[in-house]
Amino acid sequence: MIGFDLTPEQKSLQEKARRFAKEVILPVAAQHDGDGTFPLDLMEKAHQEGFFTPLVPKEYGGQGLGVLDTCIFSEELAAGCMGIYVSIFVSTLALFPIIKFGTEEQKERFLSPFCSRFSIASYCLSEVTGGSDPASMRTTAVLDGDHYVLNGTKMWITNGGYADFYVVFATTDPGKRHKGIICLIVPSNLEGVSHGEPIDKMGQRASNTTAVTFNHVRIPRENLLGGEGDGFKKAMAALDITRPMIAIGAVGIARSAMELATQYAKKRIQFGVPIAQHQAIQFLLADMSKDIEAARLLVYKAAWLADQGVKNSKEAAMAKALASDIAMRVTTDAVQIYGGLGYTKWHPVEKLMRDAKAIQIYEGTAQIMRLIIARQMLQEVERTF
Repeated sequence: MIGFDLTPEQKSLQEKARRFAKEVILPVAAQHDGDGTFPLDLMEKAHQEGFFTPLVPKEYGGQGLGVLDTCIFSEELAAGCMGIYVSIFVSTLALFPIIKFGTEEQKERFLSPFCSRFSIASYCLSEVTGGSDPASMRTTAVLDGDHYVLNGTKMWITNGGYADFYVVFATTDPGKRHKGIICLIVPSNLEGVSHGEPIDKMGQRASNTTAVTFNHVRIPRENLLGGEGDGFKKAMAALDITRPMIAIGAVGIARSAMELATQYAKKRIQFGVPIAQHQAIQFLLADMSKDIEAARLLVYKAAWLADQGVKNSKEAAMAKALASDIAMRVTTDAVQIYGGLGYTKWHPVEKLMRDAKAIQIYEGTAQIMRLIIARQMLQEVERTF
């Protein structure tokens, strides 16, 4: 039998995150969205609560949670502010390759200190010329004795201006495409590491997003994760784990938009009655509710598969594609329900719509998600009878 009840531990995580969102995130979300500043003090509080290290095993000081548990509490943080949530989340994306593929020495050297004191990590895969096609990356890593010399610029790096270290993907031979990619752990204080100014984005403005440049940066060979040539597989493995966490962020945004739209519809009077009594509005609200529930369940399945150690590339892509599209649709409909007020900064639904758009783009665009789904379908699907 399939059970849908949360365990007491999961309920406790959910309530803890909901409290944090209500008491810590929501009071400052509009301010950081407005001025585009990074809430560093809030990040430190989130680290203290364990939100930065859910997947890190307990022996290194982390929470030792699964992907499903992480998704359950992450929805609450994202419902408070997606820009703040993604800044918390991205350290998990950067840490996962170390958790999964790192040597014991690397785990002790990077995971334990990260958990014991406030730290931030970033994941450096995308480039100006290579977003959806990471195999065409131009950042190079050339072995020179017992060091790799790293050159290139990574783009759209969340927490790029604040990271203590970066997990960087680079190529040892551009001609080999994905087979030439390696994965390096790069401390941000190394000579030759720099970052650009924060990018002025449409939404998720509380997150710090920059370019990060590596100019003849010498990285000890012991900072190589795994072997040469398998960095692309590590990048994809990390995304399979973390795409459900981004998808649940979309669910959190959509839920907030639905709750606000429902409350407003019950108060707004037109033609002598609350607009919630008009069938046109009821249909919009009903679609919001059913779509959010469907997206959440698909996220939970993708996360559960990850926890079972089962390949979940298709389900993770399904979850992200569906949830991000639903978040965009729900937030747009919420603005519609608010009418003219929804198109102003007087109410938070316009922020939710701006925040939702990014989820259709980063961690794999909505179109790339469909390619992943279709390619796996073509390998799997046979006639049932």
